[in-house]
Amino acid sequence: MRAEKPTNEFESRVTWRNLEEAIRQGAQELLQHALEVEVTEFLGRQRSERRAAVDATDGYRNGYGKPRRLTTSCGTIELRRPRVRDVEERFESRLLPLFVRRTEKVDELLPELYLHGLALGDFDLAMRGLLGDNAPISAATIARLKEKWKTEYNSWTGRSLEESKVVYMWVDGVYVKAGLEKDKAALLVAIAGLADGRKEIVALRPGHRESESSWSELLRDLAARGMNAPSAVIGDGHLGIWAALRNVFPTSGQLRCWNHRMVNILDKIPKRLQQRATILLREIPNADSEAKAEHAKQRFQSWCNNEGLAEASAMLDRDWERMVAFYGFPKEHWIHLRTTNIIESPFAALRLRTDAAKRFSKVANATAMIFKALLVAQKKFRRLNAPHLLSEVFNGVNFKDGHRAKPTPRKKASA
Repeated sequence: MRAEKPTNEFESRVTWRNLEEAIRQGAQELLQHALEVEVTEFLGRQRSERRAAVDATDGYRNGYGKPRRLTTSCGTIELRRPRVRDVEERFESRLLPLFVRRTEKVDELLPELYLHGLALGDFDLAMRGLLGDNAPISAATIARLKEKWKTEYNSWTGRSLEESKVVYMWVDGVYVKAGLEKDKAALLVAIAGLADGRKEIVALRPGHRESESSWSELLRDLAARGMNAPSAVIGDGHLGIWAALRNVFPTSGQLRCWNHRMVNILDKIPKRLQQRATILLREIPNADSEAKAEHAKQRFQSWCNNEGLAEASAMLDRDWERMVAFYGFPKEHWIHLRTTNIIESPFAALRLRTDAAKRFSKVANATAMIFKALLVAQKKFRRLNAPHLLSEVFNGVNFKDGHRAKPTPRKKASA
């Protein structure tokens, strides 16, 4: 008779319907075993094993603490922390610190869900569905986290920036409607491109409609905390930031966002002509040199004149020097310098939520929540291209049409 193939007990009892529970159980068993290994390493011997040397670690195992729930991104599990007695040095678990109930991934998930439309009262039901029925998360938990985020925000706004080598800085404002406030408040945000290629949020604070005084206050605060003058600042059409730069960082280059300008121009053009206009407009910032950009501009304006679009044509002339200022920086960086997308992208979802509903009772609450969400988004920021060129820009090397400018030869002294 042919012998039957032995079956694996775990494989036989796991099906698609209970797969999630099996994964949680496996994770629970793995982590519980890891806790036992920690105690073994701490005491230097296995369970029931006697000390082999005179200088071996004192102490012994003393059962377990009460069961604790730990919420992870793959569900909520229950663990029992081993207890140790009669030791000179207190046993501290690296895997399961005291009072910790959630992993960092779960804490990062909470502000994202809240700002994407999940109301406080819905958290208990929603999070239990995602993380298991025993997930220790509720509206009260979120309320406590909000207070914690306010404290973190206040500490973050006072940190030193002396070690940051800021090469580029993108600035913009997002408007937040708070339930107890009469008008929308502008949250002014600044993101720095550092000499090592990283992008970092350096400022987020309420302002008064992106005014000169609000931007000046923000820039003065950055300077007071040790931040250097950026080589270039990229922003949209609001005049407040440009006037503020003259007040605080007059040596910084000023670059206008092409996305904002193109949207404004297309608003002046009938829909039937917008497709052709878009093609002509895109040729301008994508030109290889400032001279070619000037020619592309003339082609667009000639087309506008033929179509009777004088207003759209004139709009392209406004602030032209700032529009083509990116040609004075490395070509590898143009993709970063032509727009403020670095700010627009993480704020896109936030604008929908903060504009559509009176989600916040006060602007201070909105600021702390958005601050936390932006720090989560910051971890996924794309690094700047060609980081080796960032140091050159930081050190004042000149560029023309994206290439290093040749130094002007000195004239020989006459005999």
